[in-house]
Amino acid sequence: MRIGAHVDQTDPLASARAKSAEVVQFFLGDPQGWKKPVVPDALREVAAGDVDVYVHAPYVINVATSNNRIRIPSRKLLVQQLEAAAEIGAKGLVVHGGHVLKDDDPETGFENWRKVFERLDFPIPVLIENTAGGGNAMARRFDRIARLWEVLSGVDGLDGKLGFCLDTCHAHAAGEELIDAVDRIKAITGRIDLVHCNDSRDAFGSGADRHANLGSGQIDPELILTVVRAAAAPVVVETPGDGQADDIAWLRENLT
Repeated sequence: MRIGAHVDQTDPLASARAKSAEVVQFFLGDPQGWKKPVVPDALREVAAGDVDVYVHAPYVINVATSNNRIRIPSRKLLVQQLEAAAEIGAKGLVVHGGHVLKDDDPETGFENWRKVFERLDFPIPVLIENTAGGGNAMARRFDRIARLWEVLSGVDGLDGKLGFCLDTCHAHAAGEELIDAVDRIKAITGRIDLVHCNDSRDAFGSGADRHANLGSGQIDPELILTVVRAAAAPVVVETPGDGQADDIAWLRENLT
């Protein structure tokens, strides 16, 4: 099991060495912006070494919405992010599930996701991530994720395009019990490709996406270990940076 962290995009390899990380995840540009990602020369060789690389797509991407002014630019930016992530050898692009408008039928969002997988090219997999809050979210509650996967299962040639990223803080905040979260997600998706291993500053079911270092938040550390063991997938901590090295060391010590 390879363990690492979400790091700054400036020098991911230096950050990996400083934190003893075997995996790095980073943004390619502003996580709240719409600009096309630019890949610095220094990043083109980041995956050539012994560190696994994942890219997190900007938070603004929302391909589920019926709002054309958001959905159409989201698809364009998603393609640009996929191409840039593939250029640096990333193993996957993590993307939030997005949400529909307040008065929209959730089926609109599921169908918009289906169109993404039918119409776009995928040089690397999109890893859809469960999210923490929002009643209109596509991937907050596991029943919504199940419906999304049901709709996507009708897309031809889906292998190599679609994966899943399980975030422990998000599941806790969404009100999903962690004790059997891996079994329930695997029953839906058949896979977990990446774990975002985060404690939560807030209570179960709060809907708040606020990460904490492992053991300093509201999630029982044993539940975090249970998820990581059962998922048997690469692990990325997205916890506050000053404590990431300790979080990685704690996971290694307690998972052996």
